[in-house]
Amino acid sequence: MRRPALALVAALCLPAPAHAQTAEDRARGAAVAARAKSADSDAILKNYVSPGLAGQTISTIDSSKTFTPNLACEKTATMLELLAQPNATGDIGTLSISRDKDLDGSFDEALTMPVPASGICANGIISCTPGSWDACRFFRWDTSATGSLKLSEVELTDLAGCYCVNNSCGSNLVWGNMASVLKDLGGGVVGALTSADARIGIAQASIDGPVIRYTGAQTTACAAQPQIGATAYKANPNAIAGDAYAAAQASSVFQALSASSTGTGTSEVSRSCTITRQITQEEITADKIIDRVSGGYATYASSADNLTFVMGSPTDNSLSGGSCSIFDFNMTLRVKDVDRLQQVLLTRFGADDWAQIRVDGELVGSGPQSWTGTGLPPGKCEKKGAFTVYPGLDLTSRMTQGDHDIWLRVAVADGGEAYASIEANVDAGCKTSEQLIDTCGAFASNDKCRLQDEVVDGVTTFRSGVNTGLSPLPQTRLFGTGACSSQITRDFFLRERGYRCTVDLGQAAQPDLSRGAYIIDHSTETLLADRVRSADGSYNLTTRNFALPDRGSVNACEPICKTRKAMVNTAAAPDGVTGAKQTSPTGWDYVYHACQDSNVCPAGEGEEMVQGCGCIDDFPEAAVMMQTVRLGGADLVCTSSVR
Repeated sequence: MRRPALALVAALCLPAPAHAQTAEDRARGAAVAARAKSADSDAILKNYVSPGLAGQTISTIDSSKTFTPNLACEKTATMLELLAQPNATGDIGTLSISRDKDLDGSFDEALTMPVPASGICANGIISCTPGSWDACRFFRWDTSATGSLKLSEVELTDLAGCYCVNNSCGSNLVWGNMASVLKDLGGGVVGALTSADARIGIAQASIDGPVIRYTGAQTTACAAQPQIGATAYKANPNAIAGDAYAAAQASSVFQALSASSTGTGTSEVSRSCTITRQITQEEITADKIIDRVSGGYATYASSADNLTFVMGSPTDNSLSGGSCSIFDFNMTLRVKDVDRLQQVLLTRFGADDWAQIRVDGELVGSGPQSWTGTGLPPGKCEKKGAFTVYPGLDLTSRMTQGDHDIWLRVAVADGGEAYASIEANVDAGCKTSEQLIDTCGAFASNDKCRLQDEVVDGVTTFRSGVNTGLSPLPQTRLFGTGACSSQITRDFFLRERGYRCTVDLGQAAQPDLSRGAYIIDHSTETLLADRVRSADGSYNLTTRNFALPDRGSVNACEPICKTRKAMVNTAAAPDGVTGAKQTSPTGWDYVYHACQDSNVCPAGEGEEMVQGCGCIDDFPEAAVMMQTVRLGGADLVCTSSVR
């Protein structure tokens, strides 16, 4: 009897079976797990993007499996580190940047900002007299030819999103807004780097006090050079159509799809394009036309359109020749723009004792007597005196595009000197270049495409394929800055077009919708009817009970709250700090927060409550604001004089 008793005890000790989960329970559990890892952008960055780019482990939604992806050619934990600290005047006096340039895991480039930052822009900084908004200079984040980070001095109009941070606009602005200041500075730096090297990808930014760190990697190509083939389409977008056609012809997959019944049907697609007139004004200085690139000892500019190049050793008795010695002096002149080179003259040369001068190896002058050979002069070397010649010889025809060698050979006995000067007159000034960037050519020349919509400089000329009869008047715009600014009038500057293109789909088989129609026509709220076709062509009719699952209840909205925070207007414009033009520079920034559990509003530091958690609808207020801005902008007219 002991064995049955033991069996009974063992059976009683077994765990009871768990309560089976319903489909809804499993779905809700999966939804909770998914939201935990991808509910917002921060979660996606943390769980997927950052570890993926850094070559770290990624787990599935339920964390049951892990894997290590290889998304980038090279990985680094910290690609860029930026430190910013303000000084007593409120300017950012310390701004240092460390960069892992070759993405090997260690910093190999460091940049310390040479000027204090009085203002910050989306793509640069503004440096003024510390603590003020006077004598401001403007710098844009840029890269050198070797890819190193640098600051280039530009005009304020080349910067965007600028605002003031020093004491002239308020106190403690940098420390009080350190997170946003670091993001703006880092964003400008990252923008310059990624524009110069398309391979770089930034995955995450983390802030630690006055330091912001960026995690990044090479993401677009396993190439040693930053030039990526796909980026060529930015400069020549019309090449996309031709390259796509060539790739399609070489693709067996594309050919198989295009030959299918679906691929031979017809359809209509929309395409957008632009025709942009690009006009640039460049100041052409004399050294951009002709320049001394080597040799010689000085270049003098008597005016903006005149340069004098001098060579030799003009100091009295600076050459010691003994009984007779040969001295050679060479100077290379580079002609960069032959069309703007008006005249080049050999104005003067001389020596103590003999001299000859050649241009690109051809003799053009000698003295004090004829000396045509390359050896010693034909007469007695010692002339016991210096000579000077003012030939005024025109060398313009010899100065073609490129480099030209000026060769001064002198023969000196005992002590002597030598010199030569060449004068160039140029057409300095401003150069206007203009080109049309047409991305619509492929569609306009395609017989299967028709113009659907067109807007020319804000005027709608085509709408839904119909000519509106409207046409813009010629416009005059100001191009360039400083001395090289001019007003240029053209019939248009920007055409924005939309085309409708027919794609031939042939005789595509029509889908069989009869089964769906039968289900809809014969089913009720509690009965599902179906008709299934058999292999022999007959139909089997079925019916079964049907009920929709309980969908549960959901909130009428996502509860949100509205707060506001006092902010000083520190935005910068060409006329100065915007807040200085207002009656009161302090305004309000309004913030909307998603409420936490139990309807708790997660207000930030310094924020005060405007409206508590609930279903807030401020759309009418937003619509009025946008309409006010739109109508105000429509009434603004830019003039060349104050009215």
